[in-house]
Amino acid sequence: MISLVPRAGKPDSALAKAVDLARDVVLEVAEPSEVGEHLGARAEGERLVTHHFACLRPGYPGWYWSVTLTRAKRAKDPTVNEVVLLPGEDAIVAPPWVPYKERLQPGDLSPGDLLPVEDEDVRLVPTYLFGDDPLDPPMDADAKAQVRRVAEDLGLGRVRTLSREGIDMAAERWYAGDGGPDAPLAKSAPDTCTTCGFLMRLNGSLSETFGVCANGNANDDGRVVSLDHGCGAHSEVKLARKQQPLPMPDHAFDTLTDDDLETI
Repeated sequence: MISLVPRAGKPDSALAKAVDLARDVVLEVAEPSEVGEHLGARAEGERLVTHHFACLRPGYPGWYWSVTLTRAKRAKDPTVNEVVLLPGEDAIVAPPWVPYKERLQPGDLSPGDLLPVEDEDVRLVPTYLFGDDPLDPPMDADAKAQVRRVAEDLGLGRVRTLSREGIDMAAERWYAGDGGPDAPLAKSAPDTCTTCGFLMRLNGSLSETFGVCANGNANDDGRVVSLDHGCGAHSEVKLARKQQPLPMPDHAFDTLTDDDLETI
């Protein structure tokens, strides 16, 4: 059953009685089999009433038809404002829209795909800072072009580099991901990456927290891992005696010849 939130105020009596008119309006956009019982009318304002009818259209459970009627002051004949199909509390609706850029996950980009970043991306700052005084006015397009030209002339290589916010966002993402200490692989590891000979340290502010795994037999090979991460492919891991494979038996030397086989 669809529950409708009542509006304050008493609906206009002439408009509230125009149920048949409201149903006829719905039948202009829907089949008779798709329109159910009248669910009621509510006031939307002065001389403005909305009628609701159950929707029986296949694939739309919990939806309802909504017809809004009005009339001019001192007029008796209602006028149709709009007719729409709306979702109720139990209706099946699409999930909230998420921009494409926010829906992207690692591995979604295919060869040839482009993912441009915005000029004001907080994760990046100009490699050569120009006008970094907070009292300076924001840079216009020409000023930004000059910054890029200066970066090229100085041979800085990259026009922009990671900002403090960008570094922090990356660190939080890596630490909470599969290469962090809370990953199931790390919780069952015999030791942490800090003491592993396959760990390659990073430079910069993240060097005390992260490194890159260089063990080609490990799940994290070539990936960023936290120093308190770990796995079973640690360089110093040793198997207990009971975990070691059983030794192969000595080869048996067959001394039988073809003549011996004929006498058997």
